Amino acid sequence: MSTKVVIKQSTYFDSVSLMSLSTKANQIEGVEQAVIAMGTDMNKEVLKNVGLLTPELEAAKTSDLMIVVKAATDELCESALMAIEELFKKKGSSKSATEIKYSTIDSAAASIPEANLAVISVNGAFAAREARKALENDLHVMLFSDNVSIEEEIALKQFAHEKGLLMMGPDCGTAIIGNVALCFGNAVRKGNIGIVGASGTGSQEVSVRIHDFGGGITQLIGTGGRDLSEQVGGIMMLDGIKALEEDEATKVIVLISKPPAPSVQEKVLAQVKSCKKPVVVYFIGGEETAVLEAGGHFAKTSKEAAIKAVVLAGANEDELNKRALNWPLIEEVRAKLTPEQKYVRGLFCGGTLCDEAMYLAMDKYEDVYSNIQKKADYKLKNIHESKAHTFLDMGDDDFTNGKPHPMIDPSTRIARFLEEAKDPSVGVILMDFILGFGSHEDPVGVMLPAIIEAKAQAAKEGRHLEILGYVLGTDLDTPNFDEQVKKLMDAGVTIASSSTNAGLLAREFVAKGE
Repeated sequence: MSTKVVIKQSTYFDSVSLMSLSTKANQIEGVEQAVIAMGTDMNKEVLKNVGLLTPELEAAKTSDLMIVVKAATDELCESALMAIEELFKKKGSSKSATEIKYSTIDSAAASIPEANLAVISVNGAFAAREARKALENDLHVMLFSDNVSIEEEIALKQFAHEKGLLMMGPDCGTAIIGNVALCFGNAVRKGNIGIVGASGTGSQEVSVRIHDFGGGITQLIGTGGRDLSEQVGGIMMLDGIKALEEDEATKVIVLISKPPAPSVQEKVLAQVKSCKKPVVVYFIGGEETAVLEAGGHFAKTSKEAAIKAVVLAGANEDELNKRALNWPLIEEVRAKLTPEQKYVRGLFCGGTLCDEAMYLAMDKYEDVYSNIQKKADYKLKNIHESKAHTFLDMGDDDFTNGKPHPMIDPSTRIARFLEEAKDPSVGVILMDFILGFGSHEDPVGVMLPAIIEAKAQAAKEGRHLEILGYVLGTDLDTPNFDEQVKKLMDAGVTIASSSTNAGLLAREFVAKGE
């Protein structure tokens, strides 16, 4: 086995670009493993863990680009490095001939005085500094970068609040501002519903369902995942509610989050109570009473949140195609499963989609485990070993430390899927496939060979393996939504019409004797 290393000094690429390039590099023929990353301590630790760290790489600076290739021979390594160079050239040539580069935020702001928002994706060590520069230039900020300290986040959000600016993030992956999707997002129609979300895929799901039900979005304001923590105090969600309340085009507001800290929930609901516009509150696993007492509209699921929003915005509820659960299908699947096949395994790219399916399962079963479980007794001790009903957020840091997000590179999920499919106690494997800006160009296609292999192996062993898929996307998205669904159906995958229905179907499929 041979390993080759290339270090390009003072050569910076953002994390999203490097994730995409790493994914393509690992698909080069003959490559056993390829890593393309900046020379940060975290990335060096990843290289060390997989046995690829060399003294040369150890000496790389955070501003240096590291390229590592492992293959069977020196010749294959050299060939792969040449192919990787071509990937970089293609990335460079794909840029518009009229595109202008600026070396600093200050120079960009001076040259484009009409600009009012900066999207920042840089090494976490420099992210807070660049975000502050943007705010000082009176720019709203979407901070995609993570690895920003909570103290820096609080300081940035307080500074933005004082200046009347949005500080979305850090670790904010989804927003729609001025009808333009930023980072991960879907193509949805313009409308009169505004969203403030502390969850990326949760916000995507609700925006897609609103589109599906005939509604549309004014703005989708992301907050970053820590905003509703005790320390941060919901600064961005509170400012987001205020911004949408003042926006004339927004008639209804939707709030989305995993369970907030109790004290922060009180502050948010106090603002809901004083808001002059109807507010739908979808806090996953949340309680209805407090929301209703604040005058809000409680939603238990993402689907319910979308339905309530479009109805409050003027739609006729009786005319909505809500796609009720298919009970004949549930009975059909139950009849195919053996008594031993009593567990659901959920393998998710989207953290909130995982949370929703997990909470729906918890409504029915006790033995529900996850890497993101709030109950300590049901949080997986070893994320590489499932037990009973297991729901994995494979986009969580547990799985993505130093690796691309599964929405970009699904290889980690493919490997886990093949392992879960071998377990004779598994009746259903549930997976999401997320379309739209920033996601894999063919999330279904890259998974199909593993799906076909797993179903064939199960059939050979005399058991039915029920694979349940949910495609998050709209008729306006790329790749084509209908084509992605058809690929799954042709491979024998059952299709759910929403994240909510996916969770309900999965839990009911394995509910024997009901």
